[in-house]
Parts: sequence; structure tokens; C-alpha cells
Amino acid sequence: MPLGIYISVPFCRTKCTYCNFASDVFSKAVFGCYVDRICSDISHADSMAGEMHGVLERTVDSIYLGGGTPTVLEGKQLRRIFDKVRSEFEVSAGAEITVECAPGTLSSEMLECLLRCGVNRVSLGVQSFVDQEAAAVGRLHKRETVLQDVSRLRSAGITNINIDLIAGLPHQTRESWDLSLAETIAAGVPHVSVYMLEVDEDSRLGRELIAGGARYHAHFVPDEDATADFYLAACEKLSAAGVEQYEISNFARTGFESRHNLKYWTRQPYLGFGVDAHSMLVSSAPEVDAVRFATSDSLEHYVSGAKLQPTPVLRHCALEEYFFLGLRLTRGVDLRELTAQFGDAALRNARAAIPELAAQELIEQSGDQVCLTLRGRLLSNEVFQKFLLADEVLQ
Repeated sequence: MPLGIYISVPFCRTKCTYCNFASDVFSKAVFGCYVDRICSDISHADSMAGEMHGVLERTVDSIYLGGGTPTVLEGKQLRRIFDKVRSEFEVSAGAEITVECAPGTLSSEMLECLLRCGVNRVSLGVQSFVDQEAAAVGRLHKRETVLQDVSRLRSAGITNINIDLIAGLPHQTRESWDLSLAETIAAGVPHVSVYMLEVDEDSRLGRELIAGGARYHAHFVPDEDATADFYLAACEKLSAAGVEQYEISNFARTGFESRHNLKYWTRQPYLGFGVDAHSMLVSSAPEVDAVRFATSDSLEHYVSGAKLQPTPVLRHCALEEYFFLGLRLTRGVDLRELTAQFGDAALRNARAAIPELAAQELIEQSGDQVCLTLRGRLLSNEVFQKFLLADEVLQ
């Protein structure tokens, strides 16, 4: 099965208040040594996979540069990363190659660089088309910047474009959210990602909300019910425009689903390089389905060569993963396929949970196909919890 490659670039022009990723503003002086380390890791992918007891596939059909903002790197640094990947792996002629970009970072030189690197898909971190909302969380672009970037990407021949939106930003109202949705639909992009604001200790805005403070415009954040309504409105309006939901947070026109991200949700192998980059490979160890491992989320520790720690995925854990990853997809999971792979006994606990969840209108079943309802997508974590296997099943 072809491999997906993810490369983390944790550098930003500014740190958004809602961001809970391992990214930040760093001096350009560190960019070079970071790229050095990534290229070294790519060169040693075989030995790294061996140490993790993973099977490394050489054919690659998706590459994804995320962040952070990969386009803050110099063009020669981006080209060096892509050249190194191609020297160590066999990249398919039709591979999907995605780069995340902050609006306003796509200079003519950068566009030319992306084309030379074979990039055929760009994900724009828009979050909001309302200038006040974008500015309130630290975004540096304006609505017009986004529209110009979309136009320039198309003129350059890159038409596979994603727009990220966040529901629940400070100052957001139903009217302003509808405006962002309308602008997204009018832009005609074939893929849209819609995330609900995450409130946790890993972002400045999240910590302020938990503390009940007013910094970072926290007192202007919509409540959970309003945010859920925004999400439901996005599902309705995007579907009406032909951009259909295929995963909890992702919507696409037919044929434009993110092939790289589908690897995560369908448990295909992928290999990550850079800060806080995650990997999953088929395991070479007996009685183990797969192995997961991740790099350090500290730039300093990563560059200095922090050791990787493997997490073996036993068969019962693999089954659990099939449920809580597969149910993220609109099509859901096929019980017949899972029974064929894991056996009737392993699915007994899961099958027992289905009637209760269906009665709560959280899932629906058609034959052997089980999927989340619209309500279930809002309460997905509660649903996933029900598919954790009972201890007696694991014996």
C-alpha cells in the first residue's frame, strides 16, 4: 500500500491565539538547521522504520507540508526538502502534493517554487472572511488577500484549493458566519475544512476561556450552542452548494477529497518528519497490527535528535481505531469487513453498543454499514467511547 509523507514546518509569522499546535514565531536563523535535520531524517527513514519495527513502503502517493506556515521558508529550503523526498522515495506520477499556506505568503517567487516542487494542492488557513474576526485572533490577512491568493493560484494552474474555517471565533455571530460561508462558496474552491474552536490549555485563547478572563477577546467567544449551530449551518450550506461532507470536519466536491488525510482515517501507512510529526506503519513484529510513533513537540529537542518511542498497536487496539477513525467519515464503517478481519467475537461488544446509540439518534445503520448522524458528529467523542472494547473481549 503506498505511503503518505507528512512534513511539519512549525514556523509562523505570528502565533494565533486559538492555535494549540507545536508551532510558533522563530528567528529565520533556525530555519536552515531545521531543514538540515528533516533532510537527515528522510535519508535515514529505512533505519528509523527498522528501529520502530515498522515496514517501510518505498512508493509515495501523497506528500503534505503542514505547520505552522511552510511558505515562510525560503524557496531553496522548500526545494531541498522536496528533492530529498524524491531522492529517497518513489513519488507516484499522480501523487497528491499539498502545502499549507497562510494568506499573504504566496509571493510570485513562492508560487513559482511550489510549481517547481510539483505542488498541486494548496490549503489556505483563512479561518474567517471577516477582517475583525481574523485580526482578533492574530491573523494578518484580510478578506481581499484571500480572494487574490485564490485567483493567483488558479492562474498558476493550482486549482485544487482548500479553505480552512473556524466556527466559534471571538466576535463571530450567525450573520458574520454566514458571510464567511457565502464568501467561501462564491470563491468556488473544491474543498473546505470547518473546525469548531477547541478550548484547551494548549492555546492562549483556550487558557483564557478556561480561566474566565477577557484577554484575547475571550469574552466575545460564542457559547457552545452557538458554535454548534454555526457548524450545522456550514453542513447545510456547503452541501446545498455541492460541497459534500465526507468527514466530520471536511467537505469536498466529488473527486477532491483529501487523499492524504484519508490515509489517517482509513489507517493507511504514513511517515512524519519534523516537530510533532506522527507516523503509523504496518508492524513487522508478530501479534502486532501496526506501530505508531511521533517526534518531540519541542523544536530544540527535535533538532538535537530526541529519541523516538514506538507505540505498538495490538489487534484489539487496531479494531478500536477502525471505529473511532472510520466513524469520522460520512460513509462510516462496514461491520462485515471488520468481522472478516477480526472475527465475530471481537465485534460482539461493538455490535451491542449500536442499538443504544441508534436509539439516541447518534448513529444509523443500513445493513452492515454504520455511520454517525448529524447529531452524532457533534457528540462524536461520546460515540467513540462506546466502541472501546470490554476487557473480557480482549482475552
